[in-house]
Amino acid sequence: MLKVGDKAPAFQGIDQNGNTVSLDKFKGQKLILYFYPKDNTPGCTAEACDFRDQYQSLLAKGFAVVGVSADSEKSHAKFSNKFNLPFPLIADTEHQVLNAYEAYGEKKLYGKTYMGVIRKTFVINSEGVIEQIIEKVDTKAPSAQILALS
Repeated sequence: MLKVGDKAPAFQGIDQNGNTVSLDKFKGQKLILYFYPKDNTPGCTAEACDFRDQYQSLLAKGFAVVGVSADSEKSHAKFSNKFNLPFPLIADTEHQVLNAYEAYGEKKLYGKTYMGVIRKTFVINSEGVIEQIIEKVDTKAPSAQILALS
């Protein structure tokens, strides 16, 4: 079980533009690594758009933003273009990053149990250590939630 103070698991994935994104690329800056269930769904769209709307102020405070879901690069590209998202979205179709961050597992909906992406956000400091884990994400204001805890 990952906890605050742990070294963040190393990751590498391909984003919506075909670029390789890894934890190493963010050494020296804080990283908001957020996991979301699916492109173009209401909660995930609200969350991504809040990060987009607050992106410049997050950058000014030293944060980078990376989203991760199990959707494909093509799905991420459409989602990113549709909503003008200025940050990378990792296509983790094999669940490697999701599993490393314990963001894939059993979920319940309407009494049914199934496997899926668990919405959560990690704030990783400039040394690669987990500073915050937000498990009850406010999809309408995730950046305010992070800044309130920083």
